[in-house]
Amino acid sequence: MVLTLSHWLYGLFTLLIIITMIFRKGVVLPTLLGTFVVVWVFNGSLISGFMGIFNANLVAAKELFNIFLIITFMVALLHSLKDLGADRRMIMPVQKIMINSHVSFFVLVGVTYVISLFFWPTPAVPLICALLVPAAIRSGLPAMVAAIAVALAGQGMALSSDYVVQVAPGLSAKAAGVSTETVMDQALVLSIITGFIAIGLAYLWNKKHFRSRHDPQNEIEIRAMQGLQEGHQSTNKHINKWSKVFAVLVPLSMLAVMIYMVSTKLSSGRMGGFEGGNGAAFIGGVAVVLLLLSTVAFGKHRALDYISDHITEGFVFAFKAMGPVIPIAGFFFLGSPDFAGEILSVSADTAPALLFDLVESTQGFLPQSAFLAAFSILIIGIITGLDGSGFSGLPLTGALSASLANSYIDPATLAAIGQMGSIWTGGGTIIAWSSMIAIAGFCGVSVMDLVRKNFIPVISGLMISTIAALFIF
Repeated sequence: MVLTLSHWLYGLFTLLIIITMIFRKGVVLPTLLGTFVVVWVFNGSLISGFMGIFNANLVAAKELFNIFLIITFMVALLHSLKDLGADRRMIMPVQKIMINSHVSFFVLVGVTYVISLFFWPTPAVPLICALLVPAAIRSGLPAMVAAIAVALAGQGMALSSDYVVQVAPGLSAKAAGVSTETVMDQALVLSIITGFIAIGLAYLWNKKHFRSRHDPQNEIEIRAMQGLQEGHQSTNKHINKWSKVFAVLVPLSMLAVMIYMVSTKLSSGRMGGFEGGNGAAFIGGVAVVLLLLSTVAFGKHRALDYISDHITEGFVFAFKAMGPVIPIAGFFFLGSPDFAGEILSVSADTAPALLFDLVESTQGFLPQSAFLAAFSILIIGIITGLDGSGFSGLPLTGALSASLANSYIDPATLAAIGQMGSIWTGGGTIIAWSSMIAIAGFCGVSVMDLVRKNFIPVISGLMISTIAALFIF
């Protein structure tokens, strides 16, 4: 194999992107510049360089737009439920079972996990912190431990598998060139292992701080928390009979969807047509129908305006969350032979495999070890998560997974491991400049203290789940 100047430039910009992530800076600029330079040099034409930037972003946008749609519809549905007050009614009954601090901890974990699977943790955090955390604190659970439970269950365990919305496994699988379903299933197993270890350790190390229901410190923490929440949320007063209806209808509908998908998977050995993007489409379609019904229920005469507003809000949230991923994905798609042809405006037969060739050229100098490959991808995933997103590094870990895979470990497993490292880090569990700021703010605790308390449990969970992946898969 002969490495050309294009290969070396691609490798140089990949290294530059990783270094930029280590220093917690945005990587959109180097990815756009790298795409321009590599395409220019490969084709020997400045005009091709300009076209290559546009083509790379267009290819990435086409491949990832289904992700934007599912986020849009789920967030729009959540906004429509807020109009009715149904979002609050859905979890109010849970407060009744928070009889002591120990029960409250695991109730917070369970409810946060389920809600975050369907609506993502970031939109769900204000709801959980407004309704369940105060009840947990009244039962004797310290505010810091409540914040730990919400972060590990939502931003960690739920988001790292992303089994329902399927954004993360879709990004990882697309970049790795493997089935989304395979990455989904393996990521779900690894997220549960990581979560059980991290949450279990957090519980054992912090239970000595649990208090009784009658401890006066409980009310002090609640008042501090509620004071910090002022300005973060508004309470909708429009509560009517439809809020009760949709508080029951939406959870039952989503539960029915999951039961159907799991049953078809168990009965046929696959998702019976619901693998990958089809599963997200099914869930998204159900969300749209529920959105239509809830919008009409809230205001029959203004339903046309309401639904437009909610879908716009959903798109705004989707592009804020995922917009920077498009140019990043475009750069790493350029390194894959599956997409390089369209970006470089050459035939698929002559398209280069820039990243794969670079990694393959080093294989003779590296031991063929599944252990080394797995932990290399985990470390790279953790590094890419340092930007505070969790998702921007998935195109890189996915592409490297396809390159590092060998006879000892397959690319889907490596992609799932990289996904764990990237999202548990950047999703909001062990770095202070992530969405964990919102959790700390709502719970009235120091974000730096929250990071310190999460660090060892999370890193322990990631290491154990990576070792487990070598034996399970």
